[in-house]
Amino acid sequence: QVQLVESGGGLVQPGGSLRLSCAASGSISMYAMGWYRRAPGKQRELVALITTAASTNYADSVKGRFTISRDNARNTVYLQMNSLKPEDTAVYYCKATWTTAVWGQGTQVTVSS
Repeated sequence: QVQLVESGGGLVQPGGSLRLSCAASGSISMYAMGWYRRAPGKQRELVALITTAASTNYADSVKGRFTISRDNARNTVYLQMNSLKPEDTAVYYCKATWTTAVWGQGTQVTVSS
């Protein structure tokens, strides 16, 4: 199974943008890929999903602001986050699902002025 490493998190002002990357140790072409987040004091929640056919699905709270994409040639999945809000502050996790589920270690995103 692949291993996942997220990157691209950081501190950004409200209204700003970040792009998260999830790099896999091997081919992701057979995996459905997803981004999840856990805010302080809350349960982990789905942010966005992308299937092997590149169909996408988003949480209502991020629709129109976030875009998930995949580059199978680079074994990488991205999450472009625009118009960030303080409530987007969380640890963001990448997940790969095929015969089993694999999680990355997470990357912190903080939206604050």
